[in-house]
Amino acid sequence: QVQLSESGGGVVQAGDSLRLSCTISGFMKSGYHPHAGWFRQALGKERELLAAISWNGGSTEYADAVKGRFTISKVAENTVDLQMNNLNGGDTAVYYCAVSFVLSWPPAPYEYDHWGQGTLVTVSS
Repeated sequence: QVQLSESGGGVVQAGDSLRLSCTISGFMKSGYHPHAGWFRQALGKERELLAAISWNGGSTEYADAVKGRFTISKVAENTVDLQMNNLNGGDTAVYYCAVSFVLSWPPAPYEYDHWGQGTLVTVSS
């Protein structure tokens, strides 16, 4: 059973940086390594895909809203981080880590089928 757990959320000031981490378990026995992505959902808005990384860490994709400010990285076989720089009030949201076992790259947002519980990031001005 694949499980994901996010950590690193909190309250920061505008202009600050924050690093989120996602630990993924339960996939190694299958022999399939998933692609991973970070999403966020702000109050009253739809969940959006921010960044994705391929199963081997060799490819990344970013949403325009975060390109140049956020960096996704595979820091270990089962850990995917999201480094967030120059945060602003528009980045306030619950951030989710998710994985996709589809073979194609990049996965479509609807192809992520295992999710963490989310971690709240609040940026104050």
